[in-house]
Amino acid sequence: MEATQAYIAEHKERFLQELIELLKIPSVSADPAYAGDVRKTAEEVAARLKSAGADNVEICETNGYPIVYADKIMSADLPTVLVYGHYDVQPADPIELWTSPPFDPVVKETEIHPEGAVFARGACDDKGQMFMHVKAFEAMMQSDELPCNVKFMIEGEEEVGSEHLGEFVRANIEKLKADVILISDTGMLANDVPSITTGLRGLSYVEVEVTGPNRDLHSGLYGGCVANPINILCDMIASLHDENNQITVPGFYDKVVRLSDEERAEMARAPFSKEAYCKALDIEDVYGEKGYSTMERGSIRPTLDVNGMWGGYTGEGAKTVIPSKAYAKISMRLVPDQIPDEITKLFKDHFESIAPKGTRVKVTPHHVGEPAVTPINFEGYQAASIAYEKTFGKKPIPVRSGGSIPIVAMFEKVLGLKTILMGFGLDSDAIHSPNEHYGLFNYYRGIETIPHFFDSYANLMKQ
Repeated sequence: MEATQAYIAEHKERFLQELIELLKIPSVSADPAYAGDVRKTAEEVAARLKSAGADNVEICETNGYPIVYADKIMSADLPTVLVYGHYDVQPADPIELWTSPPFDPVVKETEIHPEGAVFARGACDDKGQMFMHVKAFEAMMQSDELPCNVKFMIEGEEEVGSEHLGEFVRANIEKLKADVILISDTGMLANDVPSITTGLRGLSYVEVEVTGPNRDLHSGLYGGCVANPINILCDMIASLHDENNQITVPGFYDKVVRLSDEERAEMARAPFSKEAYCKALDIEDVYGEKGYSTMERGSIRPTLDVNGMWGGYTGEGAKTVIPSKAYAKISMRLVPDQIPDEITKLFKDHFESIAPKGTRVKVTPHHVGEPAVTPINFEGYQAASIAYEKTFGKKPIPVRSGGSIPIVAMFEKVLGLKTILMGFGLDSDAIHSPNEHYGLFNYYRGIETIPHFFDSYANLMKQ
């Protein structure tokens, strides 16, 4: 990869300017007012892939925004890497909180990024990280050092739930045939602590409704005589955890995969300061399931949390009522091998069973997402680890993310492929928030690391 790395070093400034031009297009998929800009961005991505050396560049129509496909098939004897990314971005609101216009990118120095960071909506999520792959591919092509076949699938609806991606994937299984999927839409622990995301939690999200009397009642005339739905809901929710902060829904943990001591030890290498963590959140202490560290509670263990509660009178002044209804929204983050639909049913059955007489309970499922995990002994992970070590000078730490990316599980289910999550962003990059930015160090280091992944993966697959 020496020629590739030399090409990258020579063209860094142009790579940055091309990213800036891409960031100027407001590809906000959530707002129909930007529909033309979203499509313009798809066309720009397709043009960049073509100029980089890709073949079969297509703008594939869906019932929503198009998916950009391209490939470069060197030989049937070589492994194939399928690169996924997205070109759409979140709305920039609230605009007034930006220190520079969200679609007028500027490079500014920060404490974390003394070499500079580009500030713009989509800088890190995901235009900057997606574009790294286009530029790394260009560098390998121009240097005649592309060691694998490569396919690109860049969508324009990730920020609105990837509504039509599943349809496209299921309709194009042969077209998307590959050996591994490579995504850069996550982050790493720090610029001097490289890490690779190896797991994502799944999700079960429900809304619960507790009904008592058929109307709001005078709390003086009826208080103490009938069940108060808010009081009842609070008691029911409180009962969902025991004294060790374990979830009490019967069967909830039955399929939870317990990590090996080796993987837990690898995860424990990640630097963590309880003092700094509490200070950042303005809390006195951490809280969670007994027997697990804070990092483990937020990644390898399932959770159940109330996201909102309401009912009764919440306006100005006083209104003495016993409400007829009380509501709550509850999310459960799941880990392998929990099945979201099964967990939803277990929760529904249990919650209905603990409702006291005089009340009625309704549980409404909203949405689910499958958990996903990439084993650290998988060739794709090993190739990524080698690649990071070459560019960062140290072995990356495997980390499990507490969040969910449902498409990763969908890729595995439909295409039968594991995903490698090689993210280069930082938690401080303010994705989805005002003043989103992406460090130049991270952008360039990503472009430098990706070719090493291709090279290492090709070598490992030969063995």
